[in-house]
Amino acid sequence: MEIKTTRLADVLLVIPKRFGDSRGYFCETWNKEAMARHGLAFDFVQDNQSLSAAQGTVRGLHFQAPPHAQDKLVRCGRGRLFDVAVDVRKGSPDFGRWVGVELSAENGHQLLVPKGFLHGFITLEPDTEILYKCTDYYAQESDGAIRFDDPDIGIEWPIASAAAVLSEKDAAAPLLKNFDSPFVYEAKS
Repeated sequence: MEIKTTRLADVLLVIPKRFGDSRGYFCETWNKEAMARHGLAFDFVQDNQSLSAAQGTVRGLHFQAPPHAQDKLVRCGRGRLFDVAVDVRKGSPDFGRWVGVELSAENGHQLLVPKGFLHGFITLEPDTEILYKCTDYYAQESDGAIRFDDPDIGIEWPIASAAAVLSEKDAAAPLLKNFDSPFVYEAKS
């Protein structure tokens, strides 16, 4: 596996090595020992999958607050999506900054989104499937969202906001300026 940093140091791009032939390919999308060699230790306890039928579907920006905060390893099983992480850790030098990458079934890239970051995506093709591992179980009482098109965050989505396909929850999500983040930045020594 190749691990690349993004412009937000704690958000990582994970690129599994693919072994292919005339039948297709094989790859390991998660290997605990390989990640540990990169100094990354996660105990994933839940795998999630969602399918978005319409191109332009936005899911996010979501988070799960402590004590059920989640690290996520996100990939695309079918189609293409633009995946985003936003730092919302109080005291972070990157608070409110975002990073986005294209994940597709074709490129096989994965985004590692740590606790303390909002996560969201927009589908770039119909019938796009997203798969992700989480380090904590879903807990409805810890579930939250921030508006995907918050002007203070300024994400450069590859679609006009008015064209986004949203859930009622995501359409009604608050802005970052009205969010008292439960996450705190801890500098690495």
